[in-house]
Amino acid sequence: MLQIFFVGIGGFIGATLRYIINAYVQQFNKGLFFPWGTLTVNLLGCLLIGILLQLNETQQIFSPEIKNLIFIGILGSLTTYSTFSSDAINLLLAQRYVASMLYM
Repeated sequence: MLQIFFVGIGGFIGATLRYIINAYVQQFNKGLFFPWGTLTVNLLGCLLIGILLQLNETQQIFSPEIKNLIFIGILGSLTTYSTFSSDAINLLLAQRYVASMLYM
């Protein structure tokens, strides 16, 4: 039950961070129809997953509960394939084929 709690708390944190970072990045891209916010959070999340997994692999710094909090909860909800897919489809529907291909 404690594991579920950690994942849930992490999910709340990650989803909130996703919203804040996305909104912050998108405010600089008004008039540009490209999902820079989603791209930013996905790249940031992937980078953090890689760094933290390697760090934990070499130094065993996270307990199982904290691993679930960070990787499944926070970083799992920060990075999401469904938003990435939706943004790619929206670019295609707007006939922005080059932007869609670059995004993918």
